[in-house]
Formats: sequence, C-alpha cells, structure tokens
Amino acid sequence: MSKKPSKSLDQELDRYITPFRYDGSGKFHLKDHKTDEKDDLDKDKAQALLDANKKRLIGFQEKLYAQDRWSLLIVFQAMDAGGKDSAIKAIFEGINPQGCEVHAFKAPSSKELDHDFLWRHAIALPERGHIGIFNRSHYEECLVTRVHPELLAKEKLPQKLVTKNIWKERFEDISSFERYLCRNGTVVLKFFLNVSREEQRKRFLDRLEEPAKQWKFSMDDIKERALWPRYQAVYQDIVRHTATSHAPWYVVPADHKWFARVVIGSVINAALEKLDLRFPRADKASVEEFEQVRKALEKEGKGKR
Repeated sequence: MSKKPSKSLDQELDRYITPFRYDGSGKFHLKDHKTDEKDDLDKDKAQALLDANKKRLIGFQEKLYAQDRWSLLIVFQAMDAGGKDSAIKAIFEGINPQGCEVHAFKAPSSKELDHDFLWRHAIALPERGHIGIFNRSHYEECLVTRVHPELLAKEKLPQKLVTKNIWKERFEDISSFERYLCRNGTVVLKFFLNVSREEQRKRFLDRLEEPAKQWKFSMDDIKERALWPRYQAVYQDIVRHTATSHAPWYVVPADHKWFARVVIGSVINAALEKLDLRFPRADKASVEEFEQVRKALEKEGKGKR
C-alpha cells in the first residue's frame, strides 16, 4: 500500500498563513480582519507550534548564512503595545546573532532628516545570508508623518514637492524600493500586528501596574491613543497601496500574543522553505585537499600518544 505524499511545510502551516495574507488583489478593509482570532489553538498548542517553528528557523538560518545568496527583511508595524518587541524576542530566541540584526527606528535624527526618507532604512538592510528585522520601518514615513503633518516640515523638502499627492508618491516609492530588493535577492515579509483598542488599554494598564514594565510607558502613548481612528484609517491605506505579490502584507490578529507568534513564525518558515536553502558543497579540489589535511591531523594525533 503506497504512502500518501508528505505535506510540504508551506501546506502544513497554510492555515496560519493564507487567511492573513493580502497581496493587493481584491478589496481590503481593516475592519474585516479580526483582532482576537485564535483558530482552534490554546496556549499549550500554540507553544508547541512556536517551539517547532523556532527549531525550523534555526536550521533555515544556518543554511541561509552558509549559502550567502539570499537575505530576509522582516518588517513589523503595529499600534503602541501591539506586541512587536515580545514577538521578536519569542520567535527569534536561539537564532545565531551573527546572522541577524534588529533595528528599532525611532524619530529621525538631524542627520537622517538631511537625507531622503528611505536613506536610514536602506543603510540598515541585511546583507546576503542575513536576517534583518525592522521594529517599525520605512512605513512610519507614511504613518506618523501623515497623522502629524507638521513633522513633514522637519524633512526640509522643497516646498513645490509637498503636494496633495505626496502620500501616493511615497507609496509608489516604497513599492519600487521593495520590488528592487526582491529582484536583488532580499525576501520582504511585512507584518501588521492588528491589536484592538480594548486590548491596548489592558496592556497599558499592565505596564502601569507592573514596576518592571513602567519604563515602556510614555504619556505620548496616551496622546497617540486618542488618534486611534486616524491611525487605523492610515494603516488601511498603507496596506491597500503597498501590498503586492512580491511583498504582501500579513495582517496578524494580535490580541492573543501567542497566536500572533504562531502566525509570524509560520510565515517566516514557509518563506524560507521556498528558497531551497542548502549548505554549500566543496568542489573536488577542496575535498582532496581536505582529505590530505585530515590525514595530517590524524598522523599528528598518533604521534602524541
């Protein structure tokens, strides 16, 4: 009796990937995406999946680093207290730090403001064989700057370039930038951690009540919370205009952190599996040379007995 063909990793994890993927085809409304989705998982089942995904990711990263041809850029965007930091910590635990860099983009410095809006992100891109993680990203230049248009003046753009089309133009610039990266061997994965306003409220209270978490809280968080509808509208616009087949958005339900981590880890592993990563094989001349070195080392060891 013949065995059924085994599922690929992509097929195995598909239920945690496809429902949350938007590549620009069809309509997109943020309100249609649940924030509290958890499929049929509970915390224990989710932890088992998270552990399995971490083990897979460690294996993929070793091959990615050794092969030195592809790179991976992972973008995280979310409202405050959306779970970006904790997701990065949980998913990438055990990863070789030599091949993984995290960049947390804050308000741009005076030097950064003297360059184009993509400059500081371009110089932080991962090199071949590496994983780069953007904790907030180039999308802040279409998000915070749009919600707070007074920030645009700090970028010192020529006045005639600041028109009503500037956000549309930035969407086009970002899409071109990401297409360029993909054409040069960088896989772009973009995650919007979709948390509800009620869950954000609970997480803010948790930060205020726990001394070890109070450092994470800022009064600016409350000011930004008051602008929740505006941020949601802008995020919806960003996803609509910058989701593509080569760089889709994953709108991740984030009210349950453990489920969000399953989704993120599944997307990353499935993407890496498609690259068919392999350890480089030595050529015939190297193999022969290695054999000579091996024999010499063995002989040296026998001489010390």
